[in-house]
Amino acid sequence: MDCAECGQRLRLQYTTWRKVATLEGMLRLKVSIGRCENPACAHYHRSTHPVEEGHVVLPHYEYGLDVLAFIGQRRYREQATAKQIHAALEQRAVRISQRNVQYLLERYDELVALSVRDSPERRVRLETQGRLILAIDGLQPDVGHEVLWVIREVLSGEVLLARSRLSSRQADLVALLREAIAGVKAPVVGVISDGQQSIGNAVAEAFPGVPHQLCQFHYWKQAVSPAWEADRHAKKELKKRVRAIRPLERTVSEREDEEAQVVQGYCAAVRGALSDEGQAPLEPGGLRLHERLEQIEASLQRAEKKGGLPKPLQRLHGILERALTATAAYWPPLAAMFQCIHEAVDLLENPEQRPAAEVRARYARWVHDFAKRLKTPVGETIRHWGQHFVKITQSYWSGLFHTDDVDGLPRTNNDLEHLFGSLRHQERRITGHKVASPSLIVRGAVRVLAAVITWANPLTPRQLGEVDPVAWHEERRQLGKLREARLQQRHFRQHPDTYLAALEERLLKLGLPP
Repeated sequence: MDCAECGQRLRLQYTTWRKVATLEGMLRLKVSIGRCENPACAHYHRSTHPVEEGHVVLPHYEYGLDVLAFIGQRRYREQATAKQIHAALEQRAVRISQRNVQYLLERYDELVALSVRDSPERRVRLETQGRLILAIDGLQPDVGHEVLWVIREVLSGEVLLARSRLSSRQADLVALLREAIAGVKAPVVGVISDGQQSIGNAVAEAFPGVPHQLCQFHYWKQAVSPAWEADRHAKKELKKRVRAIRPLERTVSEREDEEAQVVQGYCAAVRGALSDEGQAPLEPGGLRLHERLEQIEASLQRAEKKGGLPKPLQRLHGILERALTATAAYWPPLAAMFQCIHEAVDLLENPEQRPAAEVRARYARWVHDFAKRLKTPVGETIRHWGQHFVKITQSYWSGLFHTDDVDGLPRTNNDLEHLFGSLRHQERRITGHKVASPSLIVRGAVRVLAAVITWANPLTPRQLGEVDPVAWHEERRQLGKLREARLQQRHFRQHPDTYLAALEERLLKLGLPP
């Protein structure tokens, strides 16, 4: 065994034995501890464990790295709970407690994240592309707590960085952006994010002159929000008046004749229309419900003219007619507004692949004409919605068109949003939590990378064992600081008097003479 610092042969200091639980059974490792005898070496007279030991088991742990790899794959590829993983290990004759499964999963997260964070292979892959396009977004399930910031490379799909930060200041985001591409020589040619001002300022400082595309999905969501809310209110009013079909359905539920089946068919059509919520922000559910109920009502009207309607369908026809009449004033303004919005969508999506300058000019003319239309009597009914649309368009204007000039720069940041959604979905399947748990934020710096890497290409136990122990201990220290902060907050909520008394005692000790 040679010294890792100077390369000189180590002198055998002593031999010890370790018991390690693996998937194949218990191992008894003979570990030869060496010592460097070179006075000029920085590791002079320092005890050194053999490298091969780290390929089997972590320092001071009793379970092999193959057990860690098994736990990580079951967790992230099969969404297994700690209880299910514990049962699977028991079947393999690995004696372990359920709490230890959770501890080892945390070690797996740390090792995977460190193994890929500074990986030379990843750096080579990114440099081979010749250019980088970054996507940045934050996840904050608890207002007032840390934000989990994730930076992803769009072309390769790799997560470059995940960090939890208490603030979203420009300086913090600049540091994250620079850290994400540290050591990679390929230039950044584009960035995609939402319209948060601190992100825009950070991108401008970190990558001067680089196009910063603002997510068009977020743009539409903000620009259309008043009209969308009005549509939702109109839909609620319409649905409230159609709920009277429930007694009608009950009158024919026990019958199986042809007339009853036709009535049930029309009621099913109404139910199908009521259950369609639309798709935000460009497909309003209220307008769609109104259109479909009009189709059903027109069908009943045609049938009535041709041969009359049975009594249940007469009642249904009356219900729909009254509901559509009572809400008739809502729909023309909404239809006019969303027609304008869809015209804008067609221009901004640029299916003809026109240059960004031409798209910008055409969209500017459309917005100008739209603003003039709002000042006429024709545009009076949609003036409030339209003015909000123009205002949001002006705030997003500088970042809407870069995607038409930079090849590969996406129009939306939905891929990164989908990553967050996948993590939340996985947490919900495993833990039952409907939203992201605080632990995802506290340990997000390693958990996000571990989840993404395990989904795509799980690491082998040997790859886990190649992580630098010093870097691993430092990562655990940083994560421990975040966890300690959360624990202090919980202790205060549970026992505020005891918590404050302990702080007062420590504060008084600071004032005592040494």
